[in-house]
Amino acid sequence: MKGTKVASRYAKALLDLAVEQKKVDSVLGDMHFLLQTNNDAREFELLIASPIIDAEKKIAVFKLVFEQFEEVTMSFVALITKNGREALLPAIAQEFDAQVKSYKGIVPMTLVSAVPLEQETKESIIRKVQGAVKGTLEITEEIDEALIGGFVVKMGDTQIDASVLNQFNNLKQRLTR
Repeated sequence: MKGTKVASRYAKALLDLAVEQKKVDSVLGDMHFLLQTNNDAREFELLIASPIIDAEKKIAVFKLVFEQFEEVTMSFVALITKNGREALLPAIAQEFDAQVKSYKGIVPMTLVSAVPLEQETKESIIRKVQGAVKGTLEITEEIDEALIGGFVVKMGDTQIDASVLNQFNNLKQRLTR
């Protein structure tokens, strides 16, 4: 929990810098690349977590690996590393992505169903959700056969569960009281 608060603060600072320099999209691309590198290369993950390798050597490696980064992004990564917080870089990158979406008015929404939904049904659900949300929806679809039928809409801390599994669970609770 503490790490996510710190990552959120660093991401906010980076977003403020990117907005000020009008480089939000390119810095976002840099953060996506950093996160992808972390996810794809176990060696990178070990590098940023290593207390043995000093900050200057890490910064030199980052400059080679991330040579295409914007100057503001590279300076930020170097500062984080000098402060001994480089292990937070993946969390900062994820938080930065979320904050950019919020800044641009994009609301992430996950639509989970037991089977792929028909286009008409999907559009109906999206229309109803869009009416209750300010901003543009970014929709991710998932299939979860455990739902049996129906759907679940997830947006941040909000969840609308119209699945058969949920109805069975509710019925079970009422019958066992």
